Amino acid sequence: MQLRNSTSRYGWVSIFMHWGVALAVFGLFALGLWMVDLGYYDPWRKAGPDLHKSIGLILLGVMVLRVLWRLVSPPPPTLTSYSRMTRLGAKFGHVFLYLCLFAVMIAGYLISTAEGAGIPLFDWFEVPAVISGLPDQADNAGAIHLYLAWALVIFSGLHALAALKHHFIDRDVTLKRMLGRKA
Repeated sequence: MQLRNSTSRYGWVSIFMHWGVALAVFGLFALGLWMVDLGYYDPWRKAGPDLHKSIGLILLGVMVLRVLWRLVSPPPPTLTSYSRMTRLGAKFGHVFLYLCLFAVMIAGYLISTAEGAGIPLFDWFEVPAVISGLPDQADNAGAIHLYLAWALVIFSGLHALAALKHHFIDRDVTLKRMLGRKA
């Protein structure tokens, strides 16, 4: 398989980042839902949020690399068989997923740094608190983080359903390209 994207399919770097981000998003969502119900004496009460934050910070780095990679190795063009509305929907959907993902991560950062403390990344180093002390920062960022996380997961599910529709109903190569297969 090729490293870079071509006009007919995605390269392994884009494929790895796509599926890695998808796995991280759904894993972080499940971890987030689980950890908010932990009791005060639960041994995971500190470890769960620390893990969530560390994976979220790594995901932020991967997303920055993913955007840069799209500039270096543009994705294959949309299929000519797509209608104008399908092309616009695909473009809007991808932009929405990227913006929503970055917004969720920024809100998570604002929750974690509201008191001025940095965020430890797996005890390797600490990401400093650049913005803190805003009025109701943790509460406002927490509400944004929660609602955008739900929006991201729901829209990601719709994204997956659209890929399956292209594969099984339209019988085009949309899904095959993201699996690294020739169009």
